[in-house]
Amino acid sequence: MQASSSRNPRALCSQSSPRPATFNVVAESPDWIVVEKPPFLEVHPSKPNGRKTLWDGLRDLLAYEIVNGGQVSIINRLDRETSGLTLVAKHRDAARGFCREMEARRITKEYLALVWGWPEEDAFGVEAPILRQGDRQHSTIYLKQTVHPEGARASTDFRVERRFTLETSAGNRFALVRAFPRTGRMHQIRVHLAHAGYPVVGDKIYGPDEGCYLEFIQTGWTPALASRLLLPRHALHSAALAVPSHGLAWHSALPADLTAWTGLTGSPSGAG
Repeated sequence: MQASSSRNPRALCSQSSPRPATFNVVAESPDWIVVEKPPFLEVHPSKPNGRKTLWDGLRDLLAYEIVNGGQVSIINRLDRETSGLTLVAKHRDAARGFCREMEARRITKEYLALVWGWPEEDAFGVEAPILRQGDRQHSTIYLKQTVHPEGARASTDFRVERRFTLETSAGNRFALVRAFPRTGRMHQIRVHLAHAGYPVVGDKIYGPDEGCYLEFIQTGWTPALASRLLLPRHALHSAALAVPSHGLAWHSALPADLTAWTGLTGSPSGAG
């Protein structure tokens, strides 16, 4: 079951390129709303820099509901550079219900990722525990995660949607991969793909060199970084969400920036 929405995309203030300008409403009910988060949009305020976030935009969009006792509770939180489907509860009871479903792993998720290399198998899984790298060794990036035997259990299944060639300054073999995370660790899909030998294109932390992230913090996006990373953001998209117990499912196709980069036609929809 899907609820349709008559709302138009709402503009968010943008202070510097490549900050996004809009997010799209995919579906809506009195209890929840699902939106497509564009890349480069932070989900929650993290610094007092005045930049608009998805949370800010949702509070504007749902002002009527909030005045009447509602709230904005973002159920699945995406990284700043990750695009795609985000589920939001409009009131406390809905938030509690969805959080229970999430904790019980009864909310299913699918992601699309562009990766370096051609996986040998059409379908494969990665079962590799993850922890914060700095907990076991020196790490110049505080949030960087790593595979470690003492980490928390983490499991992801992958299916290759398409292999393709593209002449670039950093390789010519790439693949479009669908990811099915079975657990919910920080940066899990990116870590597992890098561990398998197929890092996500554009990934500043788990891609060709973590120094790209440190350089980006100092200089911003530059031609030198473009030649190594190829894309200004990691190519990861939240393509499908489902809450089977509620009969709910939503899908989102590979976004325009990633489709344009591949040069492919007929890129898959969000449906797995």
